Amino acid sequence: MPAVVDLEKCDGCKGRKEKGTSMCVEECAVECIHLVEDDPSTAPHGREQHAVINAEECTECETCVDVCEQGAISMEE
Repeated sequence: MPAVVDLEKCDGCKGRKEKGTSMCVEECAVECIHLVEDDPSTAPHGREQHAVINAEECTECETCVDVCEQGAISMEE
């Protein structure tokens, strides 16, 4: 099963990476993770972006799970 993002936990690597990039995007070997911009005034954690995983392209390698410092990515069961 593909990886999924918990939008309540994902903070888009705020404060750890520059806007427009994140740990999961940088480490994904098949480039199936993309960032979507958020409105910081309404998004959890005041985040400016969050990760979205294309389930059809995900190879289930779990690299994104391992690098996510927020524990926001898990494997769908």
